[in-house]
Amino acid sequence: MRVVLRNLSKTFSGRKSALEALAPISLDIASGEFVCFVGPSGCGKSTLLRLVADQLLPTTGEILLDGQSPTEQRKAKAIGWMAQNPALLPWSTVLENVRLPLQVNREHNRAAPTPEALLAMIGLTEFATAYPGTLSGGMQQRVALARTLATGAGLWLMDEPFAALDELTREALTDEVLRLWQDTGATVLWVTHNITEAVRLADRLVVLSARPGGIRQTFSVPLHHPRDPISPEVIALVRDVRKALAA
Repeated sequence: MRVVLRNLSKTFSGRKSALEALAPISLDIASGEFVCFVGPSGCGKSTLLRLVADQLLPTTGEILLDGQSPTEQRKAKAIGWMAQNPALLPWSTVLENVRLPLQVNREHNRAAPTPEALLAMIGLTEFATAYPGTLSGGMQQRVALARTLATGAGLWLMDEPFAALDELTREALTDEVLRLWQDTGATVLWVTHNITEAVRLADRLVVLSARPGGIRQTFSVPLHHPRDPISPEVIALVRDVRKALAA
């Protein structure tokens, strides 16, 4: 899914004053591209994702998702969302949680792996009848990832999905995401504070300025996957992104 942002901005109205969260942003993201957004806390990264997800309305500008509005694509069940909190239903089994989007969105038309196949893809088949409370944090995020992919959405919006996990689990899940992304050809917008994670994942990395968030600099990442986080190329790019953030 191609994502086009044209002079997109967001200002929140307050009782005493308005808060400009996102300055006008224009960006063209190709279908199948993996784009990571980094920036200081409060710079509007999550707000940007919520605008694309049709959870917020822009103050100015427009968003086109394959030429349609976010509202149209949301109604077509073409947008997948994953956040830091896995938000699994504690009274439902792992398999039931993954099936949930299909029960809610019975009319989706895209080809997608079955819930059972998704559990196999993330290595949790043997936990299909387990309940979320019995799983580790990393396993819960695997279930949330499978649930995000259950409808075959062509756009994944990922808001710091692994931020609460330890480093080794985070790296393992990052590898899972890359494999699934390469298999599906989805477009991914990924928000993170972890620069190394962004460089490991992204085709293109967008650095946002402090609030109101605007595009400070973009970096293309012409490195093949998988990327070694301690390779000279990755370390050099991480250093360049840090400089852009500190500017």
